[in-house]
Amino acid sequence: MSMENPPPPALIRIPIRIVVLVVVLPIRMAWDALAAAARFLDRSVLRPTGRGIAWALTGVGRGIALVLTGVGRGIAWVFRHTVTRPARWLYGAVLAPVGRGIGWAITGVGHGLGRLFTRVGHGLGWFFTGVGRGLAWFFTGVGRGLGWFFTGVGRGLAWFFVRVGRGLARFFAGLWRGIAFGADRLWRGLSVAGLRLGRAVFVWPWVGLWRYVVVPVCRYGIAVPAVWLYRQVLAPLGTGLAFLLEKAVFVPIAALFTYVLIPLLRYGVVVPVLWFDRSVLTPVGQGLGWFFPRLGRGLAVGTVWLARAVFVWPWVGLWRFVLVPVVRYGIAGPLAWLWKRVLVPVAREVRDALAVCWRVAGYVSLAVGRALGWALRTLVGRPAAWFWRSVCTPVGHWVRDSVWAPARRAAVQAGRAAREALASARSSVREALASARATVREARRDAWRALVGGARSPEPGEPEAARARTLGSTTNVPGAAPAPEISLRKRG
Repeated sequence: MSMENPPPPALIRIPIRIVVLVVVLPIRMAWDALAAAARFLDRSVLRPTGRGIAWALTGVGRGIALVLTGVGRGIAWVFRHTVTRPARWLYGAVLAPVGRGIGWAITGVGHGLGRLFTRVGHGLGWFFTGVGRGLAWFFTGVGRGLGWFFTGVGRGLAWFFVRVGRGLARFFAGLWRGIAFGADRLWRGLSVAGLRLGRAVFVWPWVGLWRYVVVPVCRYGIAVPAVWLYRQVLAPLGTGLAFLLEKAVFVPIAALFTYVLIPLLRYGVVVPVLWFDRSVLTPVGQGLGWFFPRLGRGLAVGTVWLARAVFVWPWVGLWRFVLVPVVRYGIAGPLAWLWKRVLVPVAREVRDALAVCWRVAGYVSLAVGRALGWALRTLVGRPAAWFWRSVCTPVGHWVRDSVWAPARRAAVQAGRAAREALASARSSVREALASARATVREARRDAWRALVGGARSPEPGEPEAARARTLGSTTNVPGAAPAPEISLRKRG
């Protein structure tokens, strides 16, 4: 033990251990008694009861499992014969053929519609391509004039709008690619799905209409006049209008913008505003920017020092010079000394005393238990064993040999005699019943012969009685029927 925690004197240790031993000894003896009773109860009651309950529950579980297995098999058989097999037959005999037919029809329709829409799309594409080229030529000239005009006006805005246009162009290009990809996939699916039905219903009539009506009318009634009108009228007219707009409108507007508006804006607005900003606003702003931070810092420092002097320093002095000494030397010091010098040694000694006294109480309890066991063996066990060996065993042997064995033999003989009497009575009753049945059968047959007539037929299993011969006389032996006068050799 270190010098920081010196051992308590024997004056404290011995009374504490005596008191703890007096308190712990009954508790340890009661604990050992309860532990012995619990072990006896576990060996004698709980384990056999648990085994019986487990055996009963196992049997019940097996019975329930057998019942549920039978019920499950019955339900599975009913489900297989009422749901699975009819559903399989319905799918194989009805739904699959109907689905194949519908798929074939939709595929044919999709192919026909695909071809029709392909031809219509080609025609519309050719028509709108020509119209688009004409409009593109016209708007190209107009756009060049407008571009030349607005180039001088918006060089600064051009950079911004070019960037915006590139972003929008990329966005709409990606959007158009996604739409084109989705439309292409949708178109292919519809083409494959509706090919066969469209071919059988819509393709050939519309193909003939397109080939022999729409194409000649569009080609010779619309396209050729439109091309001639574009080449001979619209193209020269557009060229003249573009030249006229360029020379009469765009050139004067560009000159006005270049030589009047831009100098006026530059020297009338921009230059004075820049001078005012550089000469007036910037120095004033820099002065204010230098003054207000210094003013704010000074006010902040003064406010902080004032707040410290009013709210912080008094409480700091009170805490440092009043509360801390009072708590440290008036409360914490005595409590620490009491804890270190009194409570901790007493608690440590009580802990050690509890451990030692618990072991000592265990030895005492073991000795008391052994003494009680010796006393029970001496006062109860040995007299009971002597009484069992000297009194109960001879009496039991005499009862077994003189009373129980003769009684058992007499009971066995009585049972055997009863069984034999019962067997003889049963056989006599069977014979009486058999004779009564034979008598009733014979009486029924005699009554039938008396009513109908006929020879008496022998009983089944009864040997036929030989007829008595009378050597040709007509007299018969009483009770015997006459035999025929034919030798056995002739009878064959």
